[in-house]
Amino acid sequence: MSSIFDLTYDELESILVSNNFKKFNATQVFEGVYKKRVSSFSSISNISKELKSFLSSNYSLDYLEVITALRSDDTNKYLLQVQSDAVECVLMKHDYANSLCISTQVGCNMGCAFCESGRLKKQRNLSVSEIVLQVLTIERLENIRIQNIVIMGIGEPFDNYECLVKALDILTSPKGVMIGSRHITVSTCGIVPKIYDFANLDTQVNLAISLHAPNDELRSKLMPINRVYKIKDVMDALQYYIEKTNRRVTIEYILLDGVNDSDECAMELVNLIRGKLMYVNLIPYNSTSHSEFKRCSKEKINHFYQILSRYVGVGVRREMGKDIKGACGQLRASHNGNE
Repeated sequence: MSSIFDLTYDELESILVSNNFKKFNATQVFEGVYKKRVSSFSSISNISKELKSFLSSNYSLDYLEVITALRSDDTNKYLLQVQSDAVECVLMKHDYANSLCISTQVGCNMGCAFCESGRLKKQRNLSVSEIVLQVLTIERLENIRIQNIVIMGIGEPFDNYECLVKALDILTSPKGVMIGSRHITVSTCGIVPKIYDFANLDTQVNLAISLHAPNDELRSKLMPINRVYKIKDVMDALQYYIEKTNRRVTIEYILLDGVNDSDECAMELVNLIRGKLMYVNLIPYNSTSHSEFKRCSKEKINHFYQILSRYVGVGVRREMGKDIKGACGQLRASHNGNE
């Protein structure tokens, strides 16, 4: 049986009309599912018995099962069951809002050298419902509303592009979850054709690029995707996105001790983005037992920051969840006995 959470509003409307129901029934069902969060179709009071029967016979309303939940003062991390697999999501509790980092795949084929989640090769893409239900399941579990979403958990979102776009449609729909597009950020390691496609969606969803090195030689060592799409290709695509959307792009840069943290790297990065509508997010590295890379000292991070801050917009990501295996892939690895 299919999940009702796999359907966008337009898809549901088309299915209902083709089965001799009315267009307006789609609004009634969507609002029952996403606004009232009904646990059964029979609980949607303003639809006919025939429609309730049709929905119950063809679609499920099941949420995801929570396998593990680790909690700290500002961060919760969850391992969720998705069929026979498991994925992670992380709740970050800020003073101003609740943010949820969600996943798009089981495993990842991008093979970034520093990434824990990439140790497990991609098993499969998550379905639309499995992406959307990460949000709904955590909202129900914690009795909260999620205001911000960052799609930078396990997997490469643009490697699951069709499901990503449909999930974004549901998450931002006024009839659906109704999270503002500008409160959602999608992070990609740089699948260039999909950056162009994403720009052409005419959405206000934010874009972040995992760059992590300012030149092709170093980036190709850290991120195999760079052997296919060079930095110039990525920057050209990002500039196209900026011109189409007038949205600022976030440049994500994990600082690795003795690898990409030199003064020369800082100035190369400056020269790459200066004058563009881009902002650098410096990320302290979360070391794991399997990693060859080391975390930079606070002094090194601050020094790198100071160089960049003279020329471009830059910040250092606030660390959250370090004490509860906050790095992507750590909780799943621990659950599988691989940590």
